[in-house]
Amino acid sequence: MLGAFALAAGAVVISPGPDTLLIVRYALSSGHWVGMAAVAGVQLGLLVHTLLAVAGVSLIIASSPVLFKAVAVAGAAYLAWLGVQGLRGGGRLGLGNASPVPGAKACRDALLTNLLNPKVIVLFLALFPNFVDTGRADVTLQLLTLAATLVVINVAWQGPIAWAAQAARRWLLTPAVADAIARGTGLVLLVFAALMLYEHFG
Repeated sequence: MLGAFALAAGAVVISPGPDTLLIVRYALSSGHWVGMAAVAGVQLGLLVHTLLAVAGVSLIIASSPVLFKAVAVAGAAYLAWLGVQGLRGGGRLGLGNASPVPGAKACRDALLTNLLNPKVIVLFLALFPNFVDTGRADVTLQLLTLAATLVVINVAWQGPIAWAAQAARRWLLTPAVADAIARGTGLVLLVFAALMLYEHFG
């Protein structure tokens, strides 16, 4: 059962999303340790989602159209804000910036991006129940085990991405390429934001 969950979760994790894009961006702009701070932020987000799922809060949010759309709007707005920072060039998100982004900021941005992504809520509500035996008394322990497995898969995928981005950093940070990457990732974040809004209001 756990193996089947790992396969399903792995397929979800490796699909492109704002979490991975943010990790790559910060690893490119400020080095692999800042990229790893962003990875940590994503895992903290998953931990909070786990606690919310155990407490039943995620189910309440998902079952309320108003609350679910509110989360979607907040998430889209935050992604759009990050995207605009990239399109403006320079700033704290500029890839060629002489002042690296602090690890705490990378961690915070990744945490908020993960928390405000309604698809993660759906992941916990749609995927997790299929691998939980509600007839057993240890439902909470089962949820925590699945969440821990998801975190391990996430780190195993996102960690090397952060280090690989650092390895490519030297030749990617020529002024023209750095500017193109900053604007390109900014545009992609704006597209993610637009798709989130379209999915819930289109």
